[in-house]
Amino acid sequence: MSHSAARDRRVALTVTTVGMLAATLNSSILLISLPAIFDGLGLDPLAPANISYLLWMLMGYLLVTAVLVVTFGRLGDQYGRARLFNLGFVIFTVASVACALVPNSGSAGALELIALRVVQGVGGAMLTANSTAIITDAFPADRRGFALGVNQVAALAGSFAGLVIGGVLSEWHWRAVFWVSVPVGVWGTWVGYRTLHDKPGDRRRKVDVDWWGNITFGVGLIAILVAITYGLQPYGGHVMGWTAPRVLAGLIGGAVLLIAFCVIETHVENPMIDLRLFRIRAFSAGQSVNLLAAMSRGGLQFMLIIWLQGIWLPLHGFKFEDTPLWAGIYMLPLTIGFLIAGPASGAVSDRFGARPFATGGLLLTAATFIGLILIPADFNYREFAVLLALNGIGMGLMAAPNSAAIMNAVPAAQRGAASGVRATGMNAGMVLSMGGFFTLMAVGLASRLPSTMYSGLTKAGVSPDAAHQIAHAPPVGTLFAAFLGDNPIRQLMKQVDPQQLQPGSGVDVGTLTGKAFFPHLISDAFKHGLVIAFVASTIMLLIAAGASLMRGGRYVHEESIGEALVPVRQVVRPSARPGRPTVEQLR
Repeated sequence: MSHSAARDRRVALTVTTVGMLAATLNSSILLISLPAIFDGLGLDPLAPANISYLLWMLMGYLLVTAVLVVTFGRLGDQYGRARLFNLGFVIFTVASVACALVPNSGSAGALELIALRVVQGVGGAMLTANSTAIITDAFPADRRGFALGVNQVAALAGSFAGLVIGGVLSEWHWRAVFWVSVPVGVWGTWVGYRTLHDKPGDRRRKVDVDWWGNITFGVGLIAILVAITYGLQPYGGHVMGWTAPRVLAGLIGGAVLLIAFCVIETHVENPMIDLRLFRIRAFSAGQSVNLLAAMSRGGLQFMLIIWLQGIWLPLHGFKFEDTPLWAGIYMLPLTIGFLIAGPASGAVSDRFGARPFATGGLLLTAATFIGLILIPADFNYREFAVLLALNGIGMGLMAAPNSAAIMNAVPAAQRGAASGVRATGMNAGMVLSMGGFFTLMAVGLASRLPSTMYSGLTKAGVSPDAAHQIAHAPPVGTLFAAFLGDNPIRQLMKQVDPQQLQPGSGVDVGTLTGKAFFPHLISDAFKHGLVIAFVASTIMLLIAAGASLMRGGRYVHEESIGEALVPVRQVVRPSARPGRPTVEQLR
C-alpha cells in the first residue's frame, strides 16, 4: 500500500469519525442539560403544555435523523458521498450556531430551539448516512472491521459523552451546550472540503431520484414517530395518549404508507432501497440485530438518569438541582466499558467474522439488564457500576462487528443506501425504545404510585383533597420533573395548594420537600415499571442474539474491478466443515 493511499485512509477515518462523534453527541447532550435549558427559557417542568416541548427537544433530532438517513445515503450513492457528507457538516455547524443564539424565551424560545434542532438533525443525517459508506470505500475488507469499529466507538461514545459534557457545560450556561459543537463543525467543514473528494467515476452516471419512494418512506416514518411522541402525553383523562385520534391516525396511516413504500420499491428502476439486499442473509440478519439492539437499549439512558436523579442521588445527600451533572458522572462506567470493547472487537472480527462477537455481546447485555432488575432501587454503587461497565462491553462487542458485517454484505454501489438503512434502524429503534420505555414505565407507575403517594402525603399532614389531586397527576409529569432535576412534590404542592407549604399549615414541610421523601415514595413503583421495561429489553436482546447466530459465516461482497463486480464470495476459515451452504444458498 502506498504512503498516499495510507494517508487518504487515515484522513477519511479521522474526518468521518469526528462527524459521527458530533452527530451522536448532539443526540444525547440534551438529556442532562435540559434542566438548565428549561430554566434558561423560563419553562415550568410540570406544566402540561411543556411536556411536549421536552419530548420534541429530546426526540426531534432523532426523528429527523431516522427519517432522512436512507434518502441521504441513496443520494450519496448517486451524486457523491463526500459531497453530501461535507454539506452535512456545513448545515450542522450553522444550525449549532443558531441554536446557541436563540433570541426568545418561554414557549417562543422553545419552539425556535425545536425547529433549529430539526435543521441540525438534517446535517446530522447527512453525516451519519455517508460516513460508514466512505470508510467502507476507503478500506479493504480485511481492515474494515477495525475502521468501522473506530467509527462506531466514536458514534456510541458520543452518545455517552454527551451526558457528561451536557452536564458540565449546563452548569456554566445552557447556551454553551450548543456552542461546543461549533468548533468541531468548523474544523470538520474545513478539513472535509480540503481532503474528502469523490472519485470522478463515482458520479459518472446520473440516476433519477425515487421521489415516490422517498415521500412514502419519509412521511410514513414521520407519522409513526410523531404518533409515538404524542402517545406519551396524557389524553382525555388517560395516563397516556395512545387512544387519541391523531395518535391512532398517525400509527395506522404511517403503517399504510410504509407498506406502499415496499410495493413501490419493487416496481421502480432505481429504488431508494433495493429490497433484494434483504435476500442476503448477512445483511438482513445484521439489520435485524441493529434494530432490535437499538430498541432494547435506546431508552436505557433515560431510565438510568431518572433512577439516579429521582431516587439514588437524593437518597445519598445530593440536592435535586445538582443531580443532572452527577447522574452523567455516575454513568461513566457505561462509556468506559464500551470504549474497552468497541475497537478491539472490530479489529478481531476482521479475521473471525461478526457472529461470535455480536452474539456474545448481545447475551452479555441481556444479562446486565437482568442484573439491573435484581438490584434494589437504593443500590450499592459498586454493583451498579459493574453492571453498567458490562453493559457497555456487551454493546461494544456487538456494534462494530455487526456494522462491518452489514457493510461487507452489499455491493459498492449500494453502500450509501445500506449505511442509511443501518442508521435508520438504529435511530428509529431508539425513538421506539424511548416511547416504549416511557409507556411501560408510566403504566407501571400508574398501577402503584397513586395509593403510595396518597398515603405518604396524608401522613405528612397534606389535606386529603390535595393529596388525591397530587396522587392522580399524570405519572409522566412526575417522571419528567425528576428527570429535570426538580423536586416533584414541591412543584405539585405549589400547583395544587401552595398555602399548605406555609409555616403553621400543619404540614411537615421539611420532610415533604426534603431529599428523601420523594425517592422513598416513588422507589417501589419506579422499580415495578423498570422491571416491566427491562424484561421487554431482555427479550428483544435474546431475539437479536438468535438472529445473529443465523447470519452465517463471514460474508464479503467483492470490490468492483473496472466496470464489473467480481462475484460475491463466502470467506471461511480453514476449519470450516465440508458441506457448508454456498453463498447462493445464504442469499
